[in-house]
Amino acid sequence: MTKIKLCGLKRHCDIDYVNELMPDYVGFVFWQKSKRNVDFETARTLRQRLNGGITAVGVFVDEATENIEYLVNEGIIDMVQLHGSEDNDYIEELRKKVSCPVIQAFQIRSAEDIDAAKNSAADYIMLDSGTGSGMTFDHSLIKGIDRKFFLAGGLDSENVYDKILLYAPFAVDASSSLETDGVKDKDKMTAFVKAVRKDKIQ
Repeated sequence: MTKIKLCGLKRHCDIDYVNELMPDYVGFVFWQKSKRNVDFETARTLRQRLNGGITAVGVFVDEATENIEYLVNEGIIDMVQLHGSEDNDYIEELRKKVSCPVIQAFQIRSAEDIDAAKNSAADYIMLDSGTGSGMTFDHSLIKGIDRKFFLAGGLDSENVYDKILLYAPFAVDASSSLETDGVKDKDKMTAFVKAVRKDKIQ
């Protein structure tokens, strides 16, 4: 079954929502320019509230590897997601400090971007339209990719199942489509999870 990642959690009630829905992954954003940014200590309290069966992913943009190492060693995150200009050398350096899985996100505009994603040294790649833009990209570019990938960008409860059928992603990721007035909406989160798992949406 396609795995689910719900990203950009900030509030205690967000954690309560996901503890009910039990996605495979949740994302904490550590990029200060994002409206979904959380500081390390807020993330610690959120993680303590999170069901232990859900994997916590830290989302970073060109972050110092020492900070990522701290968050992993403190048990605040279980996986790393890179959304900046990080390259394979950066990933190699990071792996000297942490042993957790790494996701590298790519903003897909052309076939060349797909080629770059294929050559990533990360454990997983994420194919996205941007950093939390809520927009989609030309999904026809995905065809032929031969490694596990997270699909993100413009996915919601109305379109996600069709995308799963067409492209068979390892996981799907949503953030802005799960929000109302800039905060997570439990009904939208529930509808998304049910759509992926093909339960009846109520």
